[in-house]
Amino acid sequence: MTVTTDPLAATGGPPLADDTGVAAPDPVLRVEDVSVSLGGHRVLDQVSFSLEGGGFCGLIGSNGAGKTTLLRVILGLVKPSSGRVVVVGGTRSRQDPQVGYVPQKIVLEADMPLRARDLVGLGLDGHRFGISKPGAKRRIAVEEMLDAVGAARFADARIGHLSGGEQQRVMIAQALICRPKLLLLDEPLANLDIRSAAEVVELLARIAAEHHIAILLSAHDMNPLLPVLDRIVYLADGRAVAGTTEEVVRTDTLSQLYGHHVEVIHVQGRVLVVSGAEHQAHHPGDPDPFDPEA
Repeated sequence: MTVTTDPLAATGGPPLADDTGVAAPDPVLRVEDVSVSLGGHRVLDQVSFSLEGGGFCGLIGSNGAGKTTLLRVILGLVKPSSGRVVVVGGTRSRQDPQVGYVPQKIVLEADMPLRARDLVGLGLDGHRFGISKPGAKRRIAVEEMLDAVGAARFADARIGHLSGGEQQRVMIAQALICRPKLLLLDEPLANLDIRSAAEVVELLARIAAEHHIAILLSAHDMNPLLPVLDRIVYLADGRAVAGTTEEVVRTDTLSQLYGHHVEVIHVQGRVLVVSGAEHQAHHPGDPDPFDPEA
């Protein structure tokens, strides 16, 4: 199954209507039959999906399912054993400005002498040597991005003094300041309270819609994302199934993916995936070597 969303041409043109008869533009991201073997273990097994501009896709799976490894393959940090990744018409290379990334674990000490606006600015020139000149163009870009993510009110606060939700807003601003076509987020909702998680999800959905940025967000729990997801890539033991939530989150589909019977239960607006007594609800498999939580 292929993950598709409302198209946006790489040239910045408008979406094509469904009935034009004209071929849709190339996806922002194509993952084609990607497999990864590390230490003799098959971490990813022929994973395929694509994602177009403006789409919000959830990368769902338990610890060890391969989510972090897949993100690292897309970033060009891990070479697949087979298959390929194509981003906005070209193969991936490191430090590609077309791709923004919010990692899973960042240690921000409370006494770190770095303001929120300083951290966002590093998204423009943090990879360069030397001290950056605080020119007007740079200041405007930082201010615009802080405002876009609702972080302007704490722009001058030390990053280590901010709450988890506030830090996530700043990290998202840093990842977006180079105007990428694709934004990857590795477990951004982990350790956030329910309200903060909902606010981050709402923010990301707005950014995807307003700026036609494709978003791929990894998470253990799909429920906070369900109101905004266009598509889902569900990983289990390195294998994946992709499509709309209605296509993927089904008893028959997930039973085939897991290799044993599971039940998809809808309870008070939430979705639960459970299995028989002989299996855990989200069978983790072998640990993902790149997942800090594994």
